[in-house]
Amino acid sequence: MKAAKGIVFKYGDNVDTDVIIPARYLNSSDPEELAAHCMEDIDKDFIKNVKPGDIIVADKNFGCGSSREHAPIAIKAAGVSCVIAETFARIFYRNAINIGLPIIECPDAAKGIEQGDEVEVSFDSGIIKNLTKGTQFKGQPFPEFMQRIIAAEGLINYINQS
Repeated sequence: MKAAKGIVFKYGDNVDTDVIIPARYLNSSDPEELAAHCMEDIDKDFIKNVKPGDIIVADKNFGCGSSREHAPIAIKAAGVSCVIAETFARIFYRNAINIGLPIIECPDAAKGIEQGDEVEVSFDSGIIKNLTKGTQFKGQPFPEFMQRIIAAEGLINYINQS
């Protein structure tokens, strides 16, 4: 996967892992079950409205809180193709790459993109295009090895393919 394109779901600062997937659902590791409850404590209509390929955009410190992989798994299983944020909690960043969820830090994009905008992201170049507003932002492109991990749908698959 070299690019993502979808409609934006926009959130603010400090969206923590307990909001992404509430702790009451952590007794399951089934991706579809986790996806069914993704973001429900911050956006009860998220799972009804998200379509495959859609994109989450957030402000600072997305994915803070616990180190559980359930949060990026829920987001990916819900069909989200990419998460863009001003900054990510480091453990969330690592977990997202490990399970093959593309994420990109770009403060300007996080500020310039709104709920409902259509956005396209090139992972090779780091270019983020807001197709709704006709604007463009430059995020940090993924290094080639991270692109291979994401293309393999996660670190375990990447290692097994090597």
